[in-house]
Amino acid sequence: MNSVDPLRMVEETLRGPCGVRVEIKPESRLVEDLKLDSMGMLALAVGLENRLRIKLDEDPERPPETVADVAELLSTRLGL
Repeated sequence: MNSVDPLRMVEETLRGPCGVRVEIKPESRLVEDLKLDSMGMLALAVGLENRLRIKLDEDPERPPETVADVAELLSTRLGL
């Protein structure tokens, strides 16, 4: 089985479905730095869920704020 790199998966989804064109770093903030709005956040979550056939189930009270937060959530859900 191919290994999964959560940070790379998040970046590819941000570049593709979310349309992010600025530099993406692990510490990039989704809203402030990458300018994701609610539709962009939804595209990120759905894009990752569909690609990996998982459910992210992020905490609505503490949503991920950075690229690294999303990658960590993804790692947890994939059991990495």
